Amino acid sequence: MPSTSAAARTAAAPLKRKARGTSTAAAKKASESSSIPTSSTPLSPPPLKKKKPYSLPTSPNAGSPSLLSKAEKISAQLAALYPDPPCPLTHANRTQLLVAVMLSAQTTDLKVNEATKTLFAEAPTAVELAALGAEGIEAHIKSLGLAPTKARNVAATASILVERYGRTGKEDGDLPLDVSREELESLPGVGRKTASVVLAMSGLVQALPVDTHIHRLSQRWGFSRAGASVLQVEADLCAAFGQNDGIRGQWDKLHLRLIYFGREHCPAQRHARAECPICSWAGV
Repeated sequence: MPSTSAAARTAAAPLKRKARGTSTAAAKKASESSSIPTSSTPLSPPPLKKKKPYSLPTSPNAGSPSLLSKAEKISAQLAALYPDPPCPLTHANRTQLLVAVMLSAQTTDLKVNEATKTLFAEAPTAVELAALGAEGIEAHIKSLGLAPTKARNVAATASILVERYGRTGKEDGDLPLDVSREELESLPGVGRKTASVVLAMSGLVQALPVDTHIHRLSQRWGFSRAGASVLQVEADLCAAFGQNDGIRGQWDKLHLRLIYFGREHCPAQRHARAECPICSWAGV
């Protein structure tokens, strides 16, 4: 039979363990509470997500007199066909443009515009998009391919925009005029093409986004070899059209003119080269 003192020690042990546990829990709670920022605590913008930097390769056709001459003629012909081409994605601000381009992957501009009509009516700025959340955004874009992934990326991007730019006098979190390519490409779901479209269409910097239409035209017109990568096509076109005084400073218009021409005159299937306004004389 244990002694009275031993029994007392045994009975007290759980109390000590409980006291230690309570003390540890209280300390943890206090530590967590002290790390929660208050309304008066200044919040720093989230750091840029590091991505592998893109660098354009050298174009093997750079400086070719024949290709420069061809680019000049094509540029003039495109300008005559499409003097002031509109952006095919409906948007009212730079954030809406960014979202629309993010949603346009593997779908048509028409379907994107149908989806964003209701989405932007409910959430016209980054603040409302962030508040709507992924589920709310997905409810508007269910007709688009990869809707769940796109909704998550848009919601996360909207939250970052509000956090990053909402403290610089832009309460709606809209993209600032001086946004950089690095900043855009650090956002979830934003790659080089999406960033280039936003930069070009916003008139912020000169950029030449390469989509499937532009990729096809560059090869058909002999600016890029068959099987060239997107980056190589971008380098080839910049080398050819960048020497043209009429195009320099109008990359956004060149981008749209090429897209419209590819859709209307130079489709991927059932293309009649002899009837194509440009391939009939510039095709290879």
